Amino acid sequence: MSSTTAPAPLKLASWRTPIVLIAVGCAISLIAFGPRSALGQFLTPMSFGHGWGRETFSFAIAIQNLLWGATQPFAGAFADRFGPVRVLCTGAILYAIGLAWMAHANSIVALDLSAGVLLGFGLAGCSFPMVVGALGKLVPENWRAFAFGAGTAAGSFGQFLFSPLAHALIDTFSWQTALLVFAGMMLLVLPLSLVLATPKTVAVAGAPRPQSGKQALVEAFGHRSYVLLVLGFFTCGFQLAFVTVHLPSYLLDRGLGADIGAWTIAFIGLFNIVGSLGSGWLSGRMPKRYLLSIIYFARALTVVVLLTVNGPEYTGEFVDGLVPSKV
Repeated sequence: MSSTTAPAPLKLASWRTPIVLIAVGCAISLIAFGPRSALGQFLTPMSFGHGWGRETFSFAIAIQNLLWGATQPFAGAFADRFGPVRVLCTGAILYAIGLAWMAHANSIVALDLSAGVLLGFGLAGCSFPMVVGALGKLVPENWRAFAFGAGTAAGSFGQFLFSPLAHALIDTFSWQTALLVFAGMMLLVLPLSLVLATPKTVAVAGAPRPQSGKQALVEAFGHRSYVLLVLGFFTCGFQLAFVTVHLPSYLLDRGLGADIGAWTIAFIGLFNIVGSLGSGWLSGRMPKRYLLSIIYFARALTVVVLLTVNGPEYTGEFVDGLVPSKV
């Protein structure tokens, strides 16, 4: 009788303990999310330096977010088939090239291709969902909840670190140098990703066939809760991208310093860690759908308060009515 057999899955080296794997996953999450969350620090200096309106930078970031979301499922599929290392490395290289090219982008097309296309593809390949998939296969089941929570917190901590770092580099050197430094830091993902290599697995004789991508999509979108959750994440992503990209320049418009915008974004990341831990604790004590609704409502209310309760608008000179000339 013939059957489909293969060697048993490889055992992990003794040094690849759950703590080591989670620490490496957190480091990748921190490095990957940090520059993306700090891009708002570059809107004003880049726009002023090139004489662009803010809509030019915003459009490039919009391309980035669309491609990030559209290609992430394909990146996950490749990671399942070929392992996370190849996907993480490819994503990190594209991310680094995009940041370096962005530093030398002298045309709108170059900005769209660098900050938009390459960074979008790069984020899809090396953002935290790729790390989650690897940790889900590598760490024991009793460690997974901690691993996923720690990885999420690490991404927010990256926002806390990289936003002030971006301001310091821009203020001390230039925005071009800041982007090149971030590009170099992204290459640290390459050696780190090797630690998350997953053992090769094969189908066992008699085991059910894995679900196809089409079947998974049909099942997912046939589930009402999944559709509502996706719509909620759409709102979450819109708010997050809007705040991280435009809040620093908005605060400049109100006459505040660039350092205020940098630290504001940093503290949003820091308190997101607190909020994530608190939400996790509350989710075991109240229905998650009510908790999520409260969070979204509170966030929307906070944005309304920010836009309506503030000081007098900055009255200095502007370039095309958009960019403060003092920057």
